Amino acid sequence: MRLIILGPPGAGKGTQAARIAERLGIPAISTGDIFRSNIKNGTALGRQVQEILAAGKYVPDEVTNAIVRDRLLQDDASKGFLLDGYPRTQAQVAELDAMLAEGGHQLDAVLELTADTDEVVARLLKRAELEGRADDTEEVIRHRQEVYVEETAPLAAVYRERGLLRQVDGMGDVDTVTARLEHALGA
Repeated sequence: MRLIILGPPGAGKGTQAARIAERLGIPAISTGDIFRSNIKNGTALGRQVQEILAAGKYVPDEVTNAIVRDRLLQDDASKGFLLDGYPRTQAQVAELDAMLAEGGHQLDAVLELTADTDEVVARLLKRAELEGRADDTEEVIRHRQEVYVEETAPLAAVYRERGLLRQVDGMGDVDTVTARLEHALGA
C-alpha cells in the first residue's frame, strides 16, 4: 500500500504512522525524522533545517522533494510506504504524483487525523518538555498550526476530490485512534 497521513503538527501522525506501517509491513517515512536525524548528526542539511525550524517555518519544497525522492527509491519502499509530513503543499502533491507515475504507481489512500488545536498545542508543549525540543515553544507551535491550516489543510480537498481521503478523529488514546485508522483502511 502507498499511503499518506495528514494532520496538524501534534495530532499523533508519527505514532500512528509507525503503528499502521508496521501492521502493513511497509516503512513509515517521516520527513521530520529525516530532518531531526540530520540536525542531530550536524550535517549541512541539518544546520540549514535547524535554522528554518527554529523560526517556526517549514523546510523549502525543493529540499524536501529531493529527500523524499531519494527515500522512495530505497528497496524497502518498493512495495509501499506511509508518508508522514509529506506532501504539505500543492507543489509537493504535484511532485509526489510525478514520482509515483515514474514508477507506475499511485496512492491507495490518504488518512487525515483531525484534532482540536488547543489540545494539540498542549500535547506539543508536553512533548517539548519531555524530549527537550528547544524549537517547540508555544509561539512556534501556534505558528506551525497556522501554517498547516493555510498550506497543508487544503490538500485534504485535493485528495477528497480524487476519492482517496479518509478522515479519522485523532483525539483519544493511541489504541483507539489506531483502531479508527485500521477501520478507515478496511483492515
